[in-house]
Amino acid sequence: MSFAGTKSVVEENDTVILYLSINNMHAVQVTAKLTNKDGKLVDNVFQTQFGALKLISLVGKEYGSKVKLTKGWAYVLQPSPELWTLTLPHRTQIIYTADISMIVYQLEIKPGSVVIESGTGSGSLSHSLIRAVKSTGHLHTFDFHEVRAQMAREEFQQHGIGDFVTVYHRDVCTNGFTEALNGAVDAVFLDLPAPWLAVPHAVKAFKNSGGRFCSFSPCIEQSQRCCEALDTHKFAEIQTMEIIHMESIVKTRHIPVLELDFVKHKKTEGENEEKTQGNPQEMRKIVTTTHPQNLPGHTGFLTFATYPPKR
Repeated sequence: MSFAGTKSVVEENDTVILYLSINNMHAVQVTAKLTNKDGKLVDNVFQTQFGALKLISLVGKEYGSKVKLTKGWAYVLQPSPELWTLTLPHRTQIIYTADISMIVYQLEIKPGSVVIESGTGSGSLSHSLIRAVKSTGHLHTFDFHEVRAQMAREEFQQHGIGDFVTVYHRDVCTNGFTEALNGAVDAVFLDLPAPWLAVPHAVKAFKNSGGRFCSFSPCIEQSQRCCEALDTHKFAEIQTMEIIHMESIVKTRHIPVLELDFVKHKKTEGENEEKTQGNPQEMRKIVTTTHPQNLPGHTGFLTFATYPPKR
Protein backbone atom coordinates (compact mmCIF):
# COMPACT_ATOMS: atom_id res chain seq x y z
CA MET A 1 0.00 0.00 0.00
CA SER A 2 2.39 2.69 -1.21
CA PHE A 3 0.35 5.09 -3.38
CA ALA A 4 -3.11 4.62 -1.84
CA GLY A 5 -2.62 7.28 0.84
CA THR A 6 -0.16 8.90 3.20
CA LYS A 7 1.38 6.90 6.05
CA SER A 8 3.98 7.45 8.76
CA VAL A 9 6.24 4.39 8.70
CA VAL A 10 7.54 1.93 6.13
CA GLU A 11 5.86 -1.48 6.00
CA GLU A 12 6.98 -4.66 4.28
CA ASN A 13 6.14 -4.78 0.53
CA ASP A 14 5.94 -0.97 0.32
CA THR A 15 7.46 0.73 -2.71
CA VAL A 16 9.67 3.54 -1.39
CA ILE A 17 11.95 6.17 -2.92
CA LEU A 18 15.61 6.17 -1.85
CA TYR A 19 16.81 9.77 -2.20
CA LEU A 20 20.58 10.13 -2.62
CA SER A 21 20.60 13.52 -4.38
CA ILE A 22 18.32 15.62 -6.56
CA ASN A 23 19.47 13.70 -9.65
CA ASN A 24 19.95 10.33 -7.96
CA MET A 25 16.77 8.63 -6.72
CA HIS A 26 15.63 5.00 -6.87
CA ALA A 27 12.27 3.28 -6.46
CA VAL A 28 12.67 0.01 -4.51
CA GLN A 29 10.29 -2.53 -2.99
CA VAL A 30 10.83 -3.36 0.68
CA THR A 31 11.07 -7.16 0.76
CA ALA A 32 13.40 -9.53 2.59
CA LYS A 33 14.20 -11.77 -0.38
CA LEU A 34 14.25 -11.65 -4.16
CA THR A 35 14.86 -14.13 -6.96
CA ASN A 36 18.23 -13.81 -8.69
CA LYS A 37 19.09 -14.69 -12.29
CA ASP A 38 19.65 -18.32 -11.32
CA GLY A 39 16.16 -18.60 -9.84
CA LYS A 40 17.39 -18.74 -6.24
CA LEU A 41 16.05 -16.70 -3.31
CA VAL A 42 18.67 -14.31 -1.96
CA ASP A 43 18.70 -11.37 0.45
CA ASN A 44 17.27 -8.22 -1.11
CA VAL A 45 20.28 -5.89 -0.94
CA PHE A 46 20.23 -2.66 -2.95
CA GLN A 47 23.58 -1.29 -4.15
CA THR A 48 24.24 2.44 -4.48
CA GLN A 49 27.32 4.59 -5.05
CA PHE A 50 27.31 5.23 -1.29
CA GLY A 51 27.17 1.58 -0.33
CA ALA A 52 24.65 -1.20 0.16
CA LEU A 53 21.34 -1.35 2.02
CA LYS A 54 19.32 -4.36 3.15
CA LEU A 55 15.86 -3.23 2.16
CA ILE A 56 14.06 -5.19 4.87
CA SER A 57 15.87 -2.99 7.41
CA LEU A 58 13.63 -0.11 6.29
CA VAL A 59 10.56 -1.67 7.91
CA GLY A 60 9.49 0.53 10.82
CA LYS A 61 11.50 3.55 9.65
CA GLU A 62 9.64 6.85 9.43
CA TYR A 63 9.12 8.27 5.96
CA GLY A 64 11.42 11.25 5.47
CA SER A 65 14.06 9.85 7.84
CA LYS A 66 17.77 9.42 7.17
CA VAL A 67 18.99 5.82 6.75
CA LYS A 68 22.54 4.51 7.00
CA LEU A 69 24.30 2.94 4.04
CA THR A 70 27.60 1.08 4.27
CA LYS A 71 29.51 4.11 2.89
CA GLY A 72 27.10 6.97 3.44
CA TRP A 73 23.42 7.70 3.91
CA ALA A 74 20.13 8.33 2.08
CA TYR A 75 16.60 9.52 2.80
CA VAL A 76 13.59 7.21 2.55
CA LEU A 77 10.60 8.97 0.96
CA GLN A 78 7.00 7.96 0.40
CA PRO A 79 6.35 7.71 -3.34
CA SER A 80 4.18 10.17 -5.23
CA PRO A 81 3.22 10.16 -8.93
CA GLU A 82 5.87 12.86 -9.53
CA LEU A 83 8.65 10.84 -7.86
CA TRP A 84 7.47 7.68 -9.61
CA THR A 85 7.78 9.44 -12.99
CA LEU A 86 11.44 10.19 -12.19
CA THR A 87 12.31 6.66 -11.01
CA LEU A 88 10.04 4.16 -12.78
CA PRO A 89 11.39 1.35 -15.00
CA HIS A 90 10.93 2.47 -18.61
CA ARG A 91 9.01 0.02 -20.76
CA THR A 92 8.26 2.79 -23.29
CA GLN A 93 8.90 6.50 -23.72
CA ILE A 94 7.03 8.25 -20.91
CA ILE A 95 5.17 11.52 -20.35
CA TYR A 96 6.85 13.81 -17.81
CA THR A 97 5.46 16.07 -15.10
CA ALA A 98 5.35 19.29 -17.15
CA ASP A 99 2.97 17.70 -19.68
CA ILE A 100 1.14 15.62 -17.05
CA SER A 101 0.18 18.70 -15.03
CA MET A 102 -1.35 20.39 -18.10
CA ILE A 103 -3.18 17.19 -19.11
CA VAL A 104 -4.82 16.76 -15.70
CA TYR A 105 -5.74 20.46 -15.61
CA GLN A 106 -7.16 20.68 -19.14
CA LEU A 107 -9.14 17.43 -18.87
CA GLU A 108 -10.88 18.90 -15.80
CA ILE A 109 -10.40 15.66 -13.87
CA LYS A 110 -11.64 15.50 -10.29
CA PRO A 111 -12.54 12.85 -7.69
CA GLY A 112 -15.36 10.78 -9.15
CA SER A 113 -14.38 11.29 -12.81
CA VAL A 114 -14.33 8.31 -15.19
CA VAL A 115 -11.32 8.56 -17.51
CA ILE A 116 -10.02 6.58 -20.49
CA GLU A 117 -6.28 6.40 -21.20
CA SER A 118 -4.67 4.78 -24.24
CA GLY A 119 -1.92 3.60 -24.22
CA THR A 120 -0.77 2.66 -20.77
CA GLY A 121 2.95 2.33 -21.55
CA SER A 122 5.09 2.56 -18.41
CA GLY A 123 2.26 3.97 -16.28
CA SER A 124 3.78 7.41 -15.72
CA LEU A 125 0.59 9.35 -16.52
CA SER A 126 -1.63 6.60 -15.11
CA HIS A 127 -0.49 7.19 -11.52
CA SER A 128 -1.33 10.91 -11.73
CA LEU A 129 -4.74 10.19 -13.29
CA ILE A 130 -5.56 7.66 -10.56
CA ARG A 131 -4.62 10.15 -7.83
CA ALA A 132 -6.90 12.75 -9.44
CA VAL A 133 -9.99 10.48 -9.75
CA LYS A 134 -9.84 8.37 -6.58
CA SER A 135 -11.51 7.39 -4.37
CA THR A 136 -14.90 7.47 -6.16
CA GLY A 137 -13.70 7.69 -9.77
CA HIS A 138 -12.05 5.16 -12.07
CA LEU A 139 -9.37 4.96 -14.75
CA HIS A 140 -9.76 2.63 -17.74
CA THR A 141 -6.36 2.26 -19.39
CA PHE A 142 -5.68 0.42 -22.67
CA ASP A 143 -2.52 -0.97 -24.26
CA PHE A 144 -2.21 -3.03 -27.46
CA HIS A 145 0.89 -4.84 -26.08
CA GLU A 146 -0.19 -7.79 -23.90
CA VAL A 147 3.00 -8.07 -21.81
CA ARG A 148 3.03 -4.32 -21.04
CA ALA A 149 -0.63 -4.44 -20.05
CA GLN A 150 -0.01 -7.33 -17.66
CA MET A 151 3.05 -5.67 -16.11
CA ALA A 152 1.08 -2.46 -15.55
CA ARG A 153 -1.79 -4.44 -13.97
CA GLU A 154 0.60 -6.11 -11.51
CA GLU A 155 2.29 -2.79 -10.75
CA PHE A 156 -0.99 -1.06 -9.88
CA GLN A 157 -1.90 -3.91 -7.52
CA GLN A 158 1.55 -3.80 -5.91
CA HIS A 159 1.19 -0.05 -5.35
CA GLY A 160 -2.19 -0.43 -3.66
CA ILE A 161 -4.22 1.40 -6.32
CA GLY A 162 -5.58 -1.56 -8.29
CA ASP A 163 -9.16 -0.87 -7.15
CA PHE A 164 -9.18 2.47 -9.00
CA VAL A 165 -7.96 1.24 -12.39
CA THR A 166 -8.87 -1.39 -14.97
CA VAL A 167 -6.18 -2.42 -17.49
CA TYR A 168 -7.20 -3.72 -20.93
CA HIS A 169 -5.15 -5.47 -23.62
CA ARG A 170 -6.88 -4.05 -26.69
CA ASP A 171 -6.28 -2.22 -29.98
CA VAL A 172 -8.60 0.75 -29.49
CA CYS A 173 -8.09 2.16 -32.99
CA THR A 174 -9.67 -0.95 -34.49
CA ASN A 175 -11.92 -2.26 -31.72
CA GLY A 176 -12.86 0.82 -29.67
CA PHE A 177 -13.05 1.09 -25.90
CA THR A 178 -15.57 -1.78 -25.29
CA GLU A 179 -19.34 -1.38 -25.37
CA ALA A 180 -19.49 -1.25 -21.57
CA LEU A 181 -17.85 2.22 -21.63
CA ASN A 182 -20.16 3.75 -24.23
CA GLY A 183 -21.83 6.80 -22.70
CA ALA A 184 -19.95 6.42 -19.40
CA VAL A 185 -16.80 8.57 -19.65
CA ASP A 186 -15.93 12.16 -18.64
CA ALA A 187 -12.51 12.47 -20.32
CA VAL A 188 -10.39 10.66 -22.92
CA PHE A 189 -6.60 10.75 -23.28
CA LEU A 190 -4.78 9.23 -26.28
CA ASP A 191 -1.07 8.55 -26.70
CA LEU A 192 -1.21 6.68 -30.01
CA PRO A 193 0.62 6.76 -33.38
CA ALA A 194 -2.70 7.43 -35.18
CA PRO A 195 -5.01 9.11 -32.65
CA TRP A 196 -7.46 10.25 -35.35
CA LEU A 197 -8.56 6.62 -35.77
CA ALA A 198 -9.74 6.53 -32.14
CA VAL A 199 -11.66 9.82 -32.23
CA PRO A 200 -14.98 8.19 -33.36
CA HIS A 201 -14.70 5.69 -30.48
CA ALA A 202 -14.11 8.57 -28.04
CA VAL A 203 -17.37 10.18 -29.21
CA LYS A 204 -19.25 6.99 -28.31
CA ALA A 205 -17.59 6.80 -24.89
CA PHE A 206 -18.51 10.31 -23.70
CA LYS A 207 -21.49 10.81 -21.40
CA ASN A 208 -24.56 12.64 -22.68
CA SER A 209 -23.21 15.72 -20.91
CA GLY A 210 -20.09 15.66 -23.15
CA GLY A 211 -16.48 15.68 -21.99
CA ARG A 212 -12.88 16.70 -22.55
CA PHE A 213 -10.40 15.17 -24.99
CA CYS A 214 -6.58 15.18 -25.15
CA SER A 215 -4.09 13.62 -27.55
CA PHE A 216 -0.30 13.55 -27.12
CA SER A 217 1.74 13.35 -30.35
CA PRO A 218 5.46 13.89 -30.98
CA CYS A 219 4.92 15.14 -34.57
CA ILE A 220 2.87 18.15 -35.67
CA GLU A 221 1.54 16.18 -38.67
CA GLN A 222 -0.13 13.75 -36.23
CA SER A 223 -1.70 16.67 -34.37
CA GLN A 224 -2.97 18.17 -37.63
CA ARG A 225 -4.70 14.96 -38.67
CA CYS A 226 -6.16 14.58 -35.18
CA CYS A 227 -7.53 18.16 -35.32
CA GLU A 228 -9.17 17.40 -38.68
CA ALA A 229 -10.87 14.32 -37.18
CA LEU A 230 -12.00 16.32 -34.14
CA ASP A 231 -13.51 19.00 -36.39
CA THR A 232 -15.28 16.36 -38.49
CA HIS A 233 -16.89 14.90 -35.36
CA LYS A 234 -18.13 18.30 -34.13
CA PHE A 235 -15.66 18.89 -31.29
CA ALA A 236 -15.29 22.47 -30.06
CA GLU A 237 -12.47 24.55 -28.51
CA ILE A 238 -9.80 22.63 -30.44
CA GLN A 239 -6.28 23.79 -29.61
CA THR A 240 -2.75 22.39 -29.77
CA MET A 241 0.05 23.46 -27.45
CA GLU A 242 3.62 22.53 -26.57
CA ILE A 243 4.79 22.67 -22.96
CA ILE A 244 8.41 23.85 -22.60
CA HIS A 245 9.88 23.35 -19.14
CA MET A 246 12.49 26.10 -18.82
CA GLU A 247 14.68 26.75 -15.78
CA SER A 248 15.29 30.32 -14.56
CA ILE A 249 18.85 30.84 -13.26
CA VAL A 250 19.17 33.41 -10.47
CA LYS A 251 22.35 35.52 -10.67
CA THR A 252 23.81 38.58 -8.99
CA ARG A 253 25.10 41.13 -11.49
CA HIS A 254 26.95 44.46 -11.26
CA ILE A 255 25.86 47.09 -13.74
CA PRO A 256 26.99 50.71 -14.19
CA VAL A 257 24.39 53.28 -13.16
CA LEU A 258 24.49 56.93 -14.18
CA GLU A 259 24.05 59.00 -10.99
CA LEU A 260 22.59 62.38 -12.00
CA ASP A 261 23.36 65.59 -10.08
CA PHE A 262 21.50 68.87 -10.71
CA VAL A 263 23.79 71.89 -11.19
CA LYS A 264 22.56 75.47 -11.62
CA HIS A 265 24.03 77.47 -14.51
CA LYS A 266 23.43 81.19 -15.09
CA LYS A 267 21.85 82.06 -18.40
CA THR A 268 22.73 85.28 -20.28
CA GLU A 269 19.39 86.88 -19.39
CA GLY A 270 20.22 86.56 -15.68
CA GLU A 271 17.98 83.53 -15.04
CA ASN A 272 19.15 80.23 -13.59
CA GLU A 273 18.90 77.06 -15.71
CA GLU A 274 19.09 73.57 -14.17
CA LYS A 275 21.35 71.16 -15.99
CA THR A 276 22.55 67.68 -15.11
CA GLN A 277 25.92 66.05 -15.09
CA GLY A 278 26.54 62.34 -14.60
CA ASN A 279 29.03 60.13 -12.82
CA PRO A 280 29.22 56.92 -14.90
CA GLN A 281 31.62 55.19 -12.49
CA GLU A 282 28.90 54.12 -10.01
CA MET A 283 28.21 50.34 -9.96
CA ARG A 284 25.03 48.83 -8.59
CA LYS A 285 24.48 45.22 -7.52
CA ILE A 286 21.16 43.66 -8.64
CA VAL A 287 19.62 40.18 -8.49
CA THR A 288 18.20 39.03 -11.82
CA THR A 289 17.22 35.87 -13.67
CA THR A 290 18.39 34.46 -16.99
CA HIS A 291 17.47 31.44 -19.09
CA PRO A 292 19.95 28.68 -20.00
CA GLN A 293 21.80 29.10 -23.28
CA ASN A 294 20.62 25.65 -24.40
CA LEU A 295 16.83 25.46 -24.60
CA PRO A 296 15.08 22.25 -23.47
CA GLY A 297 14.23 19.73 -26.17
CA HIS A 298 10.85 18.95 -27.69
CA THR A 299 8.65 16.32 -26.00
CA GLY A 300 5.34 16.41 -27.81
CA PHE A 301 2.25 18.36 -28.86
CA LEU A 302 -0.88 18.30 -26.72
CA THR A 303 -4.18 18.64 -28.59
CA PHE A 304 -7.22 19.48 -26.44
CA ALA A 305 -10.87 19.69 -27.38
CA THR A 306 -14.35 19.69 -25.86
CA TYR A 307 -17.14 17.37 -26.95
CA PRO A 308 -20.44 19.21 -26.43
CA PRO A 309 -23.50 17.65 -24.76
CA LYS A 310 -25.16 15.04 -26.93
CA ARG A 311 -28.58 15.85 -28.36
